[in-house]
Amino acid sequence: MIQCSMPCVKIGCSGFMFDDWQETFYPEGLSRRHWLEYYYKKFATVELDIAFYGVPEKETFSKWHSETPKDFVISLKGSRFITHVKKLKSPAEPLDVFLSRITALGEKLGVVLWQFPSEFKADVGKLKDFLEALSQYKVRNAFEFRDKSWINKTIMSLLGKNNTALCLADWPDFLCEAPTTADFVYIRRHGVDGKCVSCYTTEQLKAEGKAINKFLKEGKDVFLYFNNTAHGYAPQNARELRKILKK
Repeated sequence: MIQCSMPCVKIGCSGFMFDDWQETFYPEGLSRRHWLEYYYKKFATVELDIAFYGVPEKETFSKWHSETPKDFVISLKGSRFITHVKKLKSPAEPLDVFLSRITALGEKLGVVLWQFPSEFKADVGKLKDFLEALSQYKVRNAFEFRDKSWINKTIMSLLGKNNTALCLADWPDFLCEAPTTADFVYIRRHGVDGKCVSCYTTEQLKAEGKAINKFLKEGKDVFLYFNNTAHGYAPQNARELRKILKK
């Protein structure tokens, strides 16, 4: 798990394997097998959903650990088998399989993002059991709820007691002004209406930069991923936001 000596900010994209990035981000003619190398020379972190649909073997994560720079950070979406199929019921065994593999990333593992399905309504008992299971592992976790029933004082208190972040996202809209519940902040930017196809304006990114600086002053690490991946908007916005933060 990544450890920063002082509050740090990691800005990147939700993935890097997009064909239309060849026109806007990757140099013309660059082979797909070199895309990760090119990406990590531009950004210090990436969010991947490869473990969301099915968990690769441990060797895959070990390979990523060895093939990326020492300060590169990889955040992962948690297994949908746990969140969407089982809906947190009896999580111990599948959680052990999932985490025993991804922890091969070692210090390069950033945050595990648990994205809930929109039809999954708040269930305090299941959440308590899941957080208890997660507490057995030294991994940072964030939750992206898709139903507003989860946004209440009881749930926020549970997340806070377990130093687990509530993902701050601009879709669904009830996550726009959600509270922070951990010593780090996890932000996802999906574009207008969560459709991943729009580009953020400079003014919007300046406001984002102001919010990030506030979190850093509070002593919180910040992980921000642009998920507006269509047309290469994500890397474009990520680079502009970094420039804003350096001013």
